[in-house]
Amino acid sequence: MVFLYGTLVLAERRSGHVIMLLVGLFAAGHARHPHEGAHYGEIAKSTGGFFFVWALWALGGLGGFTFILSARGLWSLRRGQPK
Repeated sequence: MVFLYGTLVLAERRSGHVIMLLVGLFAAGHARHPHEGAHYGEIAKSTGGFFFVWALWALGGLGGFTFILSARGLWSLRRGQPK
């Protein structure tokens, strides 16, 4: 819910970009964190495991993309560039 609030209500504001930056960083790191001891190959072979691993990688990719876009938005706000 915080991500939606930062994206929709606080769009083009510094606080909205900071919220999106933090959520993107968390999502990008989440793909690696939950299974530090397990191997993705073993998880993917289990029932429903392929979809689970695919969803984790998709979350990580979207988190990285969100992080980059929000950092770019913060940079443009700092420089005072019009959009």
